[in-house]
Amino acid sequence: MIGAAWNLLLGFAWVVLTGDFSGRNLLAGLLFGYLVLALIQSQVPALAGHAQRLPRLIMFIGFFLKELLLANLKVAFDIITPPWYMKPGVIAMPLKASNEFEIAFVANLISLTPGTLSLDVSDDRRVLYIHAMFLDNEDELRRSLAELERRALELFH
Repeated sequence: MIGAAWNLLLGFAWVVLTGDFSGRNLLAGLLFGYLVLALIQSQVPALAGHAQRLPRLIMFIGFFLKELLLANLKVAFDIITPPWYMKPGVIAMPLKASNEFEIAFVANLISLTPGTLSLDVSDDRRVLYIHAMFLDNEDELRRSLAELERRALELFH
């Protein structure tokens, strides 16, 4: 988080020093700031791992967009075709997320994906209850949701 704040500060400093207040120049300043922070992260302990966060974020966005597209196609196909193939149900998914922010982030990602909806979290914050539109293979659904959670949590660790 400290690295992101420094990156923003360096990006804004670039914009002010160049005198060009365009979005393209801000993006260039953020890129140059990112490169500078990547170069000095080995000397500043607070910046440890900063350079690895952006590639992880880009990979996660690509993964999530793919999952989102596949879920949308599956739901759209089920709606368009006359016999409905859905088998709704509720599952309990064990959580690896440890704090409230991570749990909320994972639950919201699951709810954003068509065909799944986060319902509740257990009192001990170890289980997330999820309503699934297609509960044909419970183990496969748990595996795919656990993969989503694992990739989401990699963004924070």
